[in-house]
Amino acid sequence: MSEGHDHGGNLDSGNVGRVRVVFWLTAGYAVVQAVGGWFSGSLALIADSGHMVSDAAALLLALIAYRVAARAADATRTYGFHRVRVLAALANGASLLLLVAWIALEAVGRIGRPLEVLAGPMLAVACVGLLVNVTGAWYLSRGDKRDTNLKGAFLHVVGDLLGSVGAILAAIGIMLTGWMILDPLLSVLVAALVVRSAWSLVSDSLRVLLQAVPQGLDARAAEADLTTLPGIAEAGHFHAWVLTDNSTVATVHVTAAPGADPLSLPELVVKRLHDLYDIDHVTVQVDPPGPGIVAHES
Repeated sequence: MSEGHDHGGNLDSGNVGRVRVVFWLTAGYAVVQAVGGWFSGSLALIADSGHMVSDAAALLLALIAYRVAARAADATRTYGFHRVRVLAALANGASLLLLVAWIALEAVGRIGRPLEVLAGPMLAVACVGLLVNVTGAWYLSRGDKRDTNLKGAFLHVVGDLLGSVGAILAAIGIMLTGWMILDPLLSVLVAALVVRSAWSLVSDSLRVLLQAVPQGLDARAAEADLTTLPGIAEAGHFHAWVLTDNSTVATVHVTAAPGADPLSLPELVVKRLHDLYDIDHVTVQVDPPGPGIVAHES
């Protein structure tokens, strides 16, 4: 028995709109940063504009993923295209890790040979960047937090925000002390702050793609709990995985107790798994009495 198996393109249009607005903010600021770096001769600003371009590309990838995920399921892809959003989140997380590695390598090189930085223009452009990134992060934070694609976009913007804070602190420090080494040192600090969130996004996406049991769900405990329901003698072959950010799927075999109506069991199981574990798509197979289910587990 199954319940509510609609795997079509249901999508939060609010999330799409948020990512679209932040994409244009990020792309626009990348242009401003590149122009400011060219006029001031600041390599730091030009390098960070490349960072912003990569983030704008990640946001564009997220928008494309939303569009693809909105397509309805078909005869070949019966679960629809929602996993595309998870793939985009994985790509965004991986690109963040690569970006962190690049920042760290670049910073190490600059610590040994600091480059000349014009602190005044750097400070002005960084303040504009902070305003843009605070606005973008706040706007994205109001979306559906279960959406890994939106989370990936949010983490990119937070990384930009931290970069702007680092650039502001570096510019002020350089203006007060003349120490050019502050720029790469603060870059390393920002990279360390970003890497944890990036790894969390990658690991969460991999859990979904590998069809791991949802966080907080113990498959053996769920099986044991089902045997406490009236009319169920045994439960086994329980599998559960995350289909999309806000949809979990499970399958399970049960055997009816003597005298119980087998046709009544699927409804009991579906309700129990939904109430306890928020699983919204459940397939229940009722096996005939005979050798125990557990004995046939592979």
